[in-house]
Amino acid sequence: IKDDITNAGGIWVNEEAFREGNMVWGRVVEDIPAFCRELVAAFAERT
Repeated sequence: IKDDITNAGGIWVNEEAFREGNMVWGRVVEDIPAFCRELVAAFAERT
């Protein structure tokens, strides 16, 4: 999928979880704990 993203003009980020603006992204199911930590941090910043 990396090639598809970069060919479409996107930026590939190879991290367990990351944020861009209000969006939180993760790679695979094994990264759910890191995704959840990032999601909770994003919610905490909004309150």
